[in-house]
Amino acid sequence: MIRALEFAAVRLIAGFVALLPMRIVRRCGAVLGRIAFAVDRQHRRIALENLAAAFPSRPPAERRALARAMFAHFGSLLLELMKFASYTPDQMRASIDVEGEERVQQAYQQERGVLFFTGHFGYWEIQAIVEPLQNHPISVLARPLDNARLNEMLERIRTKTGNSVIYRQGAVREILRELAANHAVALLIDQHLHTPDAVYVDFFRRPAATTSALAALALRTGAPVIPVFALPLPGGRYRLVYEHPVDPPLEDTHDAVREFTQRCTDVLEMYVRRHPELWLWMHRRWREDPAPDA
Repeated sequence: MIRALEFAAVRLIAGFVALLPMRIVRRCGAVLGRIAFAVDRQHRRIALENLAAAFPSRPPAERRALARAMFAHFGSLLLELMKFASYTPDQMRASIDVEGEERVQQAYQQERGVLFFTGHFGYWEIQAIVEPLQNHPISVLARPLDNARLNEMLERIRTKTGNSVIYRQGAVREILRELAANHAVALLIDQHLHTPDAVYVDFFRRPAATTSALAALALRTGAPVIPVFALPLPGGRYRLVYEHPVDPPLEDTHDAVREFTQRCTDVLEMYVRRHPELWLWMHRRWREDPAPDA
């Protein structure tokens, strides 16, 4: 019953925001996020604790303002994704500026597939939706939502422009098949993992359990690894950035998977430091210290 009500509420909100200009949707989402900051004590506390550990030299008032801005951003992200899904392909193209697209073309020319990565940062879902309109359809690695009907709704949004979704269970074989066909796969690298394939790397000077899949796949296939980031622009528009490919470590590097994962994490951290209000500080990214032999 609760999940049915969740789905009905989201459908109602999606229908409403489809009628509004994107700049108004962004403002409404920010208000929604600020309300969440005021009432959601648990996630507000997690965000403030994470910000205190990441930016110890910043005054508490500044960190609190950052947390509030982060809540506002994720409120906007939620509503903007619903609005963006109502756009035509031409409207989608008109709403973006692109930086570094030539790096994607050069990556495809290697004919080993392409691995895109980012984090819960900025407008990552919108960047993935637009990708087929600029280059080629991609496969997005994802975990299904607990609410099956909301997951179906989100999958329709993610695949609207021709992308496909690969769910994590048994994903490796499908990812390898996509890369062998010179297709691209996108994944997030900033969630805490407690599985055996997690590696600990430094993220804001703290050990964080991180997926090793990106590095392991890149080292196995030779697929270029491109960091991608989607930033807000005024007027309800977006700037999509394709960074330089991350160089793999030398073949004789000790623990090459960990080293490659660290290099990718460093790029993500660079963007989070530039725009801390756009990253998901309310997530428990750091939960435990690595084992002594990790």
